[in-house]
Parts: sequence; structure tokens; C-alpha cells
Amino acid sequence: MTTPNQLTDTRALSLHRARAKSNGLFLQESAADEIQDRLGMVNRAFKSPAVVTPFADLWARRLPSAKVVEDSDTLALEPGAHDLVIHAMSLHWANDPVGQLIQCRRSLKPDGLLIAATLGGQTLEELRACIGQAEIAITGGLSPRVAPMGEIRDLGALLQRAGFALPVADSLPIRTEYRDAMHLMHDLRQMGETNALSQRRKTTPPRALFTLTSQQYAEAFSTPTGRVKATYEMVFLTGWAPDASQQQPLRPGSAKQRLADALKVPEVPLGD
Repeated sequence: MTTPNQLTDTRALSLHRARAKSNGLFLQESAADEIQDRLGMVNRAFKSPAVVTPFADLWARRLPSAKVVEDSDTLALEPGAHDLVIHAMSLHWANDPVGQLIQCRRSLKPDGLLIAATLGGQTLEELRACIGQAEIAITGGLSPRVAPMGEIRDLGALLQRAGFALPVADSLPIRTEYRDAMHLMHDLRQMGETNALSQRRKTTPPRALFTLTSQQYAEAFSTPTGRVKATYEMVFLTGWAPDASQQQPLRPGSAKQRLADALKVPEVPLGD
């Protein structure tokens, strides 16, 4: 048997996160704010929460009563032990995202809640376009430089594959501005979000690559204030551990009243 290729070099990712700065984790803080707002709208008190995160200190401050575990391939979560699991901003680096969600579901009590926050496909679309064009111009080819983050529909499908009930996926675009592309890349290092792809080139990139990227970025994505824009897409996945008390969808064809009658409109048959 052969070992499948891994998307993420977990050792490199750990080193990048170890160099992250606490004052540079604005995406993590934004996700935490949004998740806490969403929990405030759920009419339930959670007594045994758990958080899956690479930044334990941040969540220990936010939810002191929660069990905080590292986002390793095998999560240190006990089966059926929690009524709430938060998977916080690391699913986009997971080598097995479905496996991560399955482990979260197994750790939930019946009717327990999962909220996962991750980065979606629109994230850094400006940087990806510019660095790709620059690399083709300088080297004649492309190498993996930005993690291939999923589109919202695909991410929502992961919840169903992992066995969650009542799955919901929604996105929150975050528009930011930077002094220039180099400032953006510096910010990514502060977040621990720089390139940790297994198939990345291990040699030091030529300085000209980043110079040209910065020039193209300024030409294509400048703002009226002379800065450049950058997009982050935060995707939130919500699902419940299955339980008999939950609402169930009706069986197709079981309706007792026509929709047209309820809306008081004529029913128009569809053509073949």
C-alpha cells in the first residue's frame, strides 16, 4: 500500500504557527467574535464545550470552561463527551477535513452542536492572481504557494459526508487594505498562515518574484487612498449530532395541500 500525498507539511505549519504573533491574529479574533455572536443566538446553555485550535491561549481567554485541543490529525476528544465543539480556523490546513469533522461529531452528545470556522475559496484571490502571473513571467512555471481553500458549496457538503444533521454553511467576506503586497505577506507571517504546502518548492524564491508581484498588485488592486486591497472569506459550518428529537424532513410526496392552493395561484404544469 502507498501513503497518499499529504496536502500540508505539518512540521512546516507548526514552525510557522510558532512564529505567529499574538497581536497579528486578527482573523482568529474575528472568527472568535463571530462564533460567540452566533452562540448568543442559540437558545441553549452549553455545559461541556471543546475547541479545536492551533492557538490555545486565545480560546482559553474566550471560553475558560472549554477543553482546548490541538488540531492534530487525531483529535484528543473523547466520544460523546461534549455538547458543543468549535473547530476554529484550521480546517483549511487539514490533510483530512472530513476526518476532522467526523471526529468532532463522534465527540458530541446527541443533539450537540458543531461550529467550524475556516477560510474559503475567495481568500487572497488578489495575491494568488498576482504571484501566479509574476512566477510565470520569471520562471516560466507555477509552484504551489497558497493553500487551495474550498468553495462554500463544497465545504457545506463536508458536513453531510461527516454525518451531521441540519447542516448549514455561510460565508463572511472580510475586505482589508494594506500599504502594499509586501505588507500583506508580512501580515500573513504574523498570522502563521504562510506557505506550508507539501509540494511547495523548498528553495528560496528569487527576490524578483516578490518585487514583480508587488508591482502587479499595485497596478491591479490599488484603492483610491493609494493602498491595496485584500480579501479574506471566512466560512462558517454549522451542524448537529443526530438525535431523534430533531426536526425531520417530510417524505417527498407526503404533503396534504398543494403549494399552489396555499399561495392562491394557478398551478402551471411543467413541459416535458
